[in-house]
Amino acid sequence: MDPNSLADRRRLRRKLGFWRIFAVVAAIALVAALALNLGGPDTGSDHIARIDISGVISDDEDLLELIGDAAASETAKALVVSISSPGGTTYGGERIYKALLEAGKSKPVVADVRTLAASAGYMIAASSDHIVAGESSIVGSIGVIFQYAQAQDLLNKIGLRIEEIKSAPLKAEPSPFHDTSEEAKAMIRAMVLDSYDWFVDLVSERRGMERTDVLTLADGSIFTGRQALENGLVDAIGGEADIRAYLESRDIAADLEIIEWKKQNDPARRLIGAQAVDLVASYFGVPVRISDEIDRLSGGKLFLDGLVSVWQVGGRQAADN
Repeated sequence: MDPNSLADRRRLRRKLGFWRIFAVVAAIALVAALALNLGGPDTGSDHIARIDISGVISDDEDLLELIGDAAASETAKALVVSISSPGGTTYGGERIYKALLEAGKSKPVVADVRTLAASAGYMIAASSDHIVAGESSIVGSIGVIFQYAQAQDLLNKIGLRIEEIKSAPLKAEPSPFHDTSEEAKAMIRAMVLDSYDWFVDLVSERRGMERTDVLTLADGSIFTGRQALENGLVDAIGGEADIRAYLESRDIAADLEIIEWKKQNDPARRLIGAQAVDLVASYFGVPVRISDEIDRLSGGKLFLDGLVSVWQVGGRQAADN
């Protein structure tokens, strides 16, 4: 055999050897990732579960499932919910609120307010047994808002007119294609106020406050953590030490490890593990979930619908949920 053929054969053998090793390592990594993902965050030993709720709140089935799993776990002796949210949809906040109320029937639930718990974010915090906030955290913005666009002037400028035939005057109102009638405004206002009353009653019940006292705070105002402590919207100022002190008063051992529970809501992440997916995304420089990227670029509010409870910096402030 000539030297060139021999050299080619050796190079081919080395390449095959490399890919065999790579395949074995990949298989081991896949099995390990599946084991971790299928096993979930519950380690089998007693601990305190921590769930992060951040960004704009929506109807999040994966988050609700995670809360339910933590509530059902026998080794998760307590649940700490870390909140950094300006709010979101009233319905999304309502479902998370009720899920945490249910969790509170089986174990202590503490809200750890980080940067912000406003509107629907505060609604979620109110579901807990104890609320801890930072001195400069932003808390409150209790209320509800319904927003809609009005495009009539723009359509007039480009010479476009929308015609409609409907079964009753209030069908599909308010419309972006014509001025909103007083009847339609009254309908929406009644809906907003009904949700607002529900939210006020919720805070009154959970915080043990008179409804009249809650109404003085529920004008959409926001408060620092220090102000919120003074007016009764939070229970303590501090961090992990204060959370542990409260849990110890509920007979939760002070030396239990706090373990973060994370949702696995992406099929690719379920299959090969979040770390592997993030590594691939980082290598190729592209987002794995396009919807997440769109949501980020839109400020997290592109896909919100219905009654909204969101505190907005630099814009029209809504009485939120």
